[in-house]
Amino acid sequence: MSNRFTKHYTDPERTAAAVRHHRWLAEHARPLKLPALQMIGPRSLTFERIEGRPVRPADFPRVAAMLGDAHGAAWTSDLATATLHTPHLFQDGTVFADYIGPRHAALQRRLEQGYLPNRAALRTMLDLLEKTASGPCAFYKDSNPRNFIITTDGEIVTVDTDDLSLAPMGYDLAKLTATLQLTYGPLTSKAINTACDAYNQALRRHGPQLDATDRDRLDDFLALHAVLTAPYLGRNGYRHSWPAHIRLRLQGAS
Repeated sequence: MSNRFTKHYTDPERTAAAVRHHRWLAEHARPLKLPALQMIGPRSLTFERIEGRPVRPADFPRVAAMLGDAHGAAWTSDLATATLHTPHLFQDGTVFADYIGPRHAALQRRLEQGYLPNRAALRTMLDLLEKTASGPCAFYKDSNPRNFIITTDGEIVTVDTDDLSLAPMGYDLAKLTATLQLTYGPLTSKAINTACDAYNQALRRHGPQLDATDRDRLDDFLALHAVLTAPYLGRNGYRHSWPAHIRLRLQGAS
């Protein structure tokens, strides 16, 4: 088996963005272990091949702690001056997408696609988006079980880092929480609390001023993720439905 993995992109701009994001994480989010980038083509990137399995619910606390450590490290290294409403610039002058803009546009699309019942529901979700746009900045890399590989040695390797944006602390932890449940079924309250504690403890090692993520804030993020991921239910391994309390919350938004 080849020890390389080649990923193809639709255009050179997408390729260049993926390179920038990989390099940014390697420099500023060092707690993440990334596959080595071995070759850059106009529309392809060749990475070191990582063998292993995707993340499972039993891995949740370890991955949550790694995310907290990575978010804290990135804040200390580069994101302390960033704000959630404003794109962040890479050193070459290109843009690191803000938190609000892309998600505002995505929620509007969910209304147009029929995943929100009316404009009142859209307004409720946009208000929730604004409510969550507070505190220090982290990065969002779409943490789902397939984007981490547990190697035979027990290492956690982070893959598929093509798209990054700014996000509040805890937002990507909520995406991991959501996608674990959609993939494997409901998580217990104890499992979620344990993962939150692991995330917060790792985060606070980088500064006591960094916001902790409690269950209320996590549920705010989960409600947003429920709408944003709605087109993917039943696909990409998402076989299960949302937990009852998130479904009730979304019904209330209708």
